[in-house]
Amino acid sequence: MVDQFIIELQKSIRLFKPETALAATFVVALLVDLIFRKSKNISGYISLIGFLVTFYFLTGQHSDKASTFTQMLSVDPFALFFKYLILLTSFIIILMSFFTDELYKNNRRLGEYFSLLTGMTFGMFLLAGSNNLIMIYLAIEIMSISSYILAGYTKEIHRASEASLKYVIFGAVSSGIMIYGISILFGLTGSLNLFEINNFIANNDVNIYALFISVFMIIAGIGYKISAVPFHFWTPDVYEGAPITITALLSVASKAAGFAILIRFIKVGFIDNSQLDTEGIWVLMSNIDWRFIIAVLSVLSMTLGNLVAIWQTNLKRLLAYSSIAHAGYMLMGVAVMTDAGVTAVMIYFASYLFMNLGAFFVVTLLANKIGSEDLDDYKGIGYRAPILGVCMVIFLLSLTGIPPTFGFIGKWMVFSAVLESNFIWLAVIGVLNSVVSLFYYVKVFRNMYVRGVEENENKDNYHFHPIAIIILLLLAVPTVLFCLYPGPIADWAKASVGIFLG
Repeated sequence: MVDQFIIELQKSIRLFKPETALAATFVVALLVDLIFRKSKNISGYISLIGFLVTFYFLTGQHSDKASTFTQMLSVDPFALFFKYLILLTSFIIILMSFFTDELYKNNRRLGEYFSLLTGMTFGMFLLAGSNNLIMIYLAIEIMSISSYILAGYTKEIHRASEASLKYVIFGAVSSGIMIYGISILFGLTGSLNLFEINNFIANNDVNIYALFISVFMIIAGIGYKISAVPFHFWTPDVYEGAPITITALLSVASKAAGFAILIRFIKVGFIDNSQLDTEGIWVLMSNIDWRFIIAVLSVLSMTLGNLVAIWQTNLKRLLAYSSIAHAGYMLMGVAVMTDAGVTAVMIYFASYLFMNLGAFFVVTLLANKIGSEDLDDYKGIGYRAPILGVCMVIFLLSLTGIPPTFGFIGKWMVFSAVLESNFIWLAVIGVLNSVVSLFYYVKVFRNMYVRGVEENENKDNYHFHPIAIIILLLLAVPTVLFCLYPGPIADWAKASVGIFLG
């Protein structure tokens, strides 16, 4: 018995190497910052090295398909796909941080900033592979505590402190709702393991109303993290008040981890994968039409996000409502409950990473020069910062879903999966919302290239650090390239769906 336990523990530790590397990076970054107090960026360099080590360990897990720590976590291709996205996002965010002036004002020390960013990445890694309800909750809390502090890191700015406080309050409420839903589900099934919950529901009669309430509460907690309506109310204020880099991190990596656990929670816990119809639809083990419920959340998210974004004059706030709308588009893929739908969500996230981080990096670099994020201050700026202007056009076209950009491929895959499942009404609403989104993205184009041109004719062009331009191009080029050649990412996503191991 002891020997078996030791063997299982050794196997779990071996499979836990990427997360161990992140935890070690968190500790080392803190200690190094205490020792080398005069170097503001040394913790950032340590974090980058730690991310590279984590990447190395991830590359060694492609052949691994197993569970760790008594089925608490899974190491499977699905989790691996999202871990790569999260790690790449965090790596880019640290690089962006080096060029964000708002972080370096008032002689602010950044050791804790980079350490907390690493800790948040650790929490998102745990969330992507969680198979146990308590592990899901703990992973969300690890991720959330770091993000609460990071959202208000520029505490001397009033809106940052307000954003952090709102984030904490709303986060506490959502966590309370989620843990209460977990307690009800545990009372119904006697287990916290998703596979055991699935097996219990398949072989026993469960009170349908209690099951609905518990699952909806848990989905509400996850919905808070992905900014889905009606759990979105924190998003605009937090996105506007947080440092731009943290806003970008929350909009991509945190959302990716949330969608990863939402898909795993539904597929592993409440879908009967042994009963598949000819279209490959996962058959739900209850009389509740969860597909319709998630489709309604999708419609509410994309519609509210797009309509309210039209009236925004602050670019960070505009991108916040845009992020809510994109959560709605991705929920379309979850709603149809097919492997094609989940594959589309994964491809969409890959495109969202490049285009959204790129758009926020442009906002960062321009904020350094003009000290503002308001659209009115972007008048004629496309001529004074030509490279940034062209890149911003590419990113916004991709966010709209217009070819030849990667965002077009993401939306095409989602709409195709929806149409294949005969959710024609959902696809129509999605297309109409994409048309609406073009309206407020065009406002940015208009200000950059049409309005205020005469006022900027005799002014000098803005100059940016060459490394910043290289990072920006490394985000812009894939945004176009993967539209022309989406095969590798599409094949990778398709191969990662359907493998959920306990």
